[in-house]
Amino acid sequence: MGTLVPMTTRRARKPAASSVQPAGRAVTAGLVLAVLAGLAWVAGMVYTVSGWAG
Repeated sequence: MGTLVPMTTRRARKPAASSVQPAGRAVTAGLVLAVLAGLAWVAGMVYTVSGWAG
């Protein structure tokens, strides 16, 4: 029978917390842009409907 090879005990490095931040910022920026686009759409609809009534 062959001899058993010991397993390595080295652990992988934990990723730095700062590497996650750019993704979080991109998601936040996307959400802010989506909210602004929604508000602009609602304002446009109000303007359009008020133009029809007048």
